Amino acid sequence: MSLRDKFTGTGIAIVTPFHADGSIDWESYKKLVEFWIKEKVEYLVVLGTTGESATIHGKEKQEVFSFISKTVAGRIPLMAGIGGNDTKEVLEGFKTFDLKGYDAILSVSPYYNKPNQEGLIHHYRALDAATPLPVMIYNVPGRTGQSMTAKTQLTIARECKNIFGTKEASGSFELISEIIKNKPADFMVVSGDDGITLPMLAIGSDGVISVVANAYPKGFSEMVRLGLQGKFKEAAVYHHKYSDIITSMFAEGSPSGVKAYLFEMGLCQNTFRQPVWPVSTGLMGQIKSLMKDAS
Repeated sequence: MSLRDKFTGTGIAIVTPFHADGSIDWESYKKLVEFWIKEKVEYLVVLGTTGESATIHGKEKQEVFSFISKTVAGRIPLMAGIGGNDTKEVLEGFKTFDLKGYDAILSVSPYYNKPNQEGLIHHYRALDAATPLPVMIYNVPGRTGQSMTAKTQLTIARECKNIFGTKEASGSFELISEIIKNKPADFMVVSGDDGITLPMLAIGSDGVISVVANAYPKGFSEMVRLGLQGKFKEAAVYHHKYSDIITSMFAEGSPSGVKAYLFEMGLCQNTFRQPVWPVSTGLMGQIKSLMKDAS
């Protein structure tokens, strides 16, 4: 299977389930993995933002990577989240993590220190030169504090042969359209924003790395497949079905929203590592109502 085949369609930015004491709930993790595979998503992204990667470190991060690889056992492709705002530290992670069973790495644009566009290019050049696996970049200005321009992403796409795609969560259709129009033929563009996945498919994107698909993997991945086939009228039924659900999942931050859904589905506890916190009572009531309407 080619790299493009592996990562076309729906990937899930998977949650990390915790016990009440903050330790990882491995039993629920296994249950979730089996649920996602059964519902036929194309791939999983491990320890991205939705997986609360900011509060999982060192040896524990390796334990998660290894556990998911062992549990999936080659049944679907895997992408490992390894990114940060210290280029040297990211490169050290590339060197030290055992990524057996993984097919690619997702590496977020450096956050907080707000490098200029030239700094972003040099960051990804360094990753390109050292990576053990193909890399997908991740532009998410709502979290990082600055956006990678289309020009920057296209420069990386053309120069960095080990960087095969971008997860685009800028929300800017002008930027996204420019990348899709001018990118190398084999460079992938996937949505990083559930709510605009279908219109992105309409202009030539390759799929999504989704949050909502944690809870609704079957329906959301079917929407993406229909969109990839150009069946937009049929896909729009799913788009509208999940639009209010998606809004609710991000109303008080993610993964607070999506874990509320998973908790109500009996798939994991509604627990987090601080500073992430459960949604309010009011939003939980709205979520319960939306779940009834979606059933």
